[in-house]
Amino acid sequence: MTEAESDRRLGIALVIAAAVAWSTAAFFTRLLPLDAWTILFWRGLFGGSLIASFHLLIEGKSGLRDLFRLGKGGWLVASLSALGMVAFIPALQTTSVANVAIIIATQPFVAAALAFLWFREKARMQTLLASLVALAGVAIIVSNAHSFADISGIALACLMILAVSGMTVAIRRYRQTSMVAAAAISNFLGSLVSIPFAEAVASVSGHQLFILAVFGFCQVALGLTFFTLGSRHLPSGQAALIGTIETPLMPFWIWLAFHELPTARAFVGGALVMGAVVFDIIGSGRMRTQPRSSELVP
Repeated sequence: MTEAESDRRLGIALVIAAAVAWSTAAFFTRLLPLDAWTILFWRGLFGGSLIASFHLLIEGKSGLRDLFRLGKGGWLVASLSALGMVAFIPALQTTSVANVAIIIATQPFVAAALAFLWFREKARMQTLLASLVALAGVAIIVSNAHSFADISGIALACLMILAVSGMTVAIRRYRQTSMVAAAAISNFLGSLVSIPFAEAVASVSGHQLFILAVFGFCQVALGLTFFTLGSRHLPSGQAALIGTIETPLMPFWIWLAFHELPTARAFVGGALVMGAVVFDIIGSGRMRTQPRSSELVP
């Protein structure tokens, strides 16, 4: 196995792990009867603390320098990530999860477009086709959703996708920057922005605080860390496409915790999304292992 192929497989595994972690957002949000800004404050505080502690444990003194010297690439990633987080929870609480899900499915298109505009990274035709299949799958999942969604919630979801797609492209553009440090700072930025709007920061119960800690550690810290590390090794469009695994997994956690069985539409749509991702992963692997024409000449 070549080093490039090993990096590709590592990137795929890390982004899949990030998508699994991110898919628990609806589950934790359902558990917490708090305003969005209070959730954002505590989630960001716990998530940022875990990421920073992990980075310091692994890197030592150099990790501490990374946290205070991100550079323009690191600050760009941190700012875009914070913007995405700040928009995500209010979007979930303002409009339906179905509307947010269908907008999330557009991320491969947005990421691929931004990558092309920024540094002319061309997406493979197979990735574009797989993105269309994934979008069709999510459309099936949400096709029976209410059509009168709140405009502000949809706008927040669109802002989230634009920010996350920009973050995906920036991670690939500034590969030499410590993105784990950027992920930690992004969480602290999200908490800082949330303070003026949070209504119940000081009145959360011990039980709610525990849920918020698990929310921050599992969904935010693990998700962002895995994604920032994995995105370095993959084209922006492919990384975003793999991330759409998050969408069909969201109803699975709700079913597991609250015994709400997903509809037949969710099963069919989820199968399309998962199939599209597997199709793209296998196709990209075959293309990389296919010998060049010059190598076939004796």
